[in-house]
Amino acid sequence: MPMKYDLVIIGAGPAGMGAAIIAASHGASVALVDENPVPGGKLRGQVYKEPKANWWIGQEIARNMEKEIKQLGVTCFLEREVWAIYPKWKIMLNNGEQLESDYVVLATGAIEKPIPIPGWTTPGVMAIGAAQVMANIHRVKPGNRVAIIGIDALSLTIAYDLKMAGVDVVGIYLPPFNEFSLDKSNPLKMIAYLSSLSHLAPNPILKLLGKLGKQASVQKLGVNYYPPFGMRVWGIPLHLRKAVVQILGDELVEAIKVTTIDRSGELETKQEKRIPVDCVCISGGLYPLVELANVAGCAFVYVEDLGGHIPLYSDEMETTQSGIFVAGNSTGVEGAKVAMAQGELVGAIISNRLGLLKHGTELIKQAKEKVNVARKNAVIKFHPTIESGREKVLHLWNEKAVK
Repeated sequence: MPMKYDLVIIGAGPAGMGAAIIAASHGASVALVDENPVPGGKLRGQVYKEPKANWWIGQEIARNMEKEIKQLGVTCFLEREVWAIYPKWKIMLNNGEQLESDYVVLATGAIEKPIPIPGWTTPGVMAIGAAQVMANIHRVKPGNRVAIIGIDALSLTIAYDLKMAGVDVVGIYLPPFNEFSLDKSNPLKMIAYLSSLSHLAPNPILKLLGKLGKQASVQKLGVNYYPPFGMRVWGIPLHLRKAVVQILGDELVEAIKVTTIDRSGELETKQEKRIPVDCVCISGGLYPLVELANVAGCAFVYVEDLGGHIPLYSDEMETTQSGIFVAGNSTGVEGAKVAMAQGELVGAIISNRLGLLKHGTELIKQAKEKVNVARKNAVIKFHPTIESGREKVLHLWNEKAVK
């Protein structure tokens, strides 16, 4: 027998929980579905220091949101997978349960991009997000001597997490150039990317270099004269002129083979070095996890500024399929605070459509402003041109509406 709800939310990360709390607080009956045994998603593994010396501890925030969800009577379907979505709208779970609702929020988050390199299937090699989960959630070191391949906001943040956990991070390196790594193996592209993260630099000198690095001429000089031993960030060598070309080891990771590269990313094979490690973490970046939106028949667009293919959505986060909404990283890769604010916005919009709000227009306006403020104040930006990406989506939506 189908179980009917005012709202079904798929994904119990920060966006999904935010939507559930707002909708349930206004009286909606809400079902929250997630494949994990507890709500929170990747929020539970996040730990970082904010500019005003405050600590963002995702585990605590997730626990508080979980407590609020339970108090509001949200029905949680945990350790469940969604196998199908049928109009209008029926959600089939992997254990045979069926949920029904006129409104569905897809808050399925993002997934890591792989960068295959020789030896990447050796035991002891993992995605950078797996290392974050091991260290910050399970309190287990992924290794004692760890090398990180790939330079981005995620790898830099987790490198710091690993160092705090007592791991010897031997260095952060570029991947070798291939069709998967592309710009991630180009030193000039990476120094330009790092300049967008200069506000996160751990000391004033690096902050200054980051600001100067926004100039193209300075970027070229920076690559040409980048120290061969790397530049230390939190005591961890950050290499822009070295790439890991092979991961060595038979049954377990034993070492990495590192080669010097020129400023365009070409390998200088005469300068190879073997560095002993027992773990390698690969960071290829993130892209939106949107398969369920495809199953539901939502129209898609490709916006590189948001991380790839995403469902086309309106300024109220509704897709081209009436009643299907999106929130969080499935709309474009950003931080947890933006995801939470987006979830709250969707929760308010759906509550209003259900006739549960007395001053719906004003509350929705406030929720939209909260999203804008969260985006503006975001400490970590996975895509420096995220605002441009959001504008593109709205433009494409308006174009479709005119047609």
